[in-house]
Amino acid sequence: MERLKSFNFTIGWREIGILIGGYFVAQIILLAVVMSYSFFLKQDVMLSSGFQLIAYVLSLGLPILFFDLFVTRPQGFKLNFNFSSKPVLTYIQVFLMMFGMMLISEFLTNLIPTKGPIFGDLYLKFVAQMNSISMDHAAMLIMVAILAPIFEEILFRGIILKAMLNKGVSPKKAIVFSSLIFGAVHGYPWQFLGAFLLGLVLGLVYWKTKSLLMSILLHSFNNFIAAMLIIFTKDETFTQSFGVPEIYILALGLIIFGLSYYFFMHKNKVVYQDN
Repeated sequence: MERLKSFNFTIGWREIGILIGGYFVAQIILLAVVMSYSFFLKQDVMLSSGFQLIAYVLSLGLPILFFDLFVTRPQGFKLNFNFSSKPVLTYIQVFLMMFGMMLISEFLTNLIPTKGPIFGDLYLKFVAQMNSISMDHAAMLIMVAILAPIFEEILFRGIILKAMLNKGVSPKKAIVFSSLIFGAVHGYPWQFLGAFLLGLVLGLVYWKTKSLLMSILLHSFNNFIAAMLIIFTKDETFTQSFGVPEIYILALGLIIFGLSYYFFMHKNKVVYQDN
């Protein structure tokens, strides 16, 4: 009998080590490229948009590839994911829920200090990094609206979250823990909080719908809106871009998120299956 193409993989220290190993191999390759350009061509390639795109794909792609090669393939299976579509009502509910969390996240992120001995210098570095990414609008859109949703959702929801659920971790704990990891890899406090909160929505939607397509689309939606704000308003916040008081942003976010969450979790009669 032909074996199934996928299996219920779990995650432990070995699997974590394999993911980290893939990341470090990617960094070694990128370092070799940077040093080669610097030595032979006398060029600093690190700030070029092309290099940043390649660096991003390698940094997330190799851990995924390593997981497939050293975890799933030795068992006689291959790594694959459920990309099934869902009813239109589900799309409306989850996109509204994501938008509500985006507004809540903006309000809470704005509470993090940007000045002072602890956060001041760090914030300047954060702004400099964001400016370097946003200089090339086309490259930024490709990275944040296409590459990031695909690679990050495969890694954090399709592998890490799913592996924890397969291991028997409760959905609440698995979603929170995977979201904490998702936030941590974004580094800066302003990114960490936003990524963590949005990761909760992405994890919840993935857990209930069993479809990685849904979380990829939501992730792309969030990043695309942020990119559009940067391109057309030079600011990543609704508050400053449209001159709306912060408390209104919070109130609107709580209402939209609360209602869409309620209907998605309690009134949606669709029974989802992990195909």
